[in-house]
Amino acid sequence: MTILTRWDPTREFTTLQDRMNRLFRESFWPEGREEALTTTGFAPPVDVYEDEHSITLKIEVPGIEEKDIDVRIENNTLTVHGERKFEKEEKEENFRRVERQYGSFTRTFTLPNTVDHEKVNADYDKGVLKIALAKKAEAKPKQIKVNVGKQLEGKGPSKAA
Repeated sequence: MTILTRWDPTREFTTLQDRMNRLFRESFWPEGREEALTTTGFAPPVDVYEDEHSITLKIEVPGIEEKDIDVRIENNTLTVHGERKFEKEEKEENFRRVERQYGSFTRTFTLPNTVDHEKVNADYDKGVLKIALAKKAEAKPKQIKVNVGKQLEGKGPSKAA
């Protein structure tokens, strides 16, 4: 009796990819895959708002203590660095699933020249880091009143006769 096997041209590539992934995982994460999942770096989500007076960033960093967050401005670059530490109270073998990301993060933002570096405020509340960057006075929009229907005497275009 002859057995027919369906030929899949991508099967070899899938097998090769699995082997490469295992090689990299064992090379770069020798302590085990579960430990690596809990200690890799991550990028917390950020919302950026802008109005005529300021630029505001809201960064989600729940579970990170205030002392583990560093906010700096250098050369029009805002850098936010922090670390979410993995609590070792439970043994890792007891976890069925670890979806929260642990480890350090760094987010950098190039600031426009309109930001006043002397008027920066950072607040941390309920897991959200809020950074308010005030704009310089000359950068704020200025509304100009438009006169309609009247010309001031002596201010209008001169007529050459």
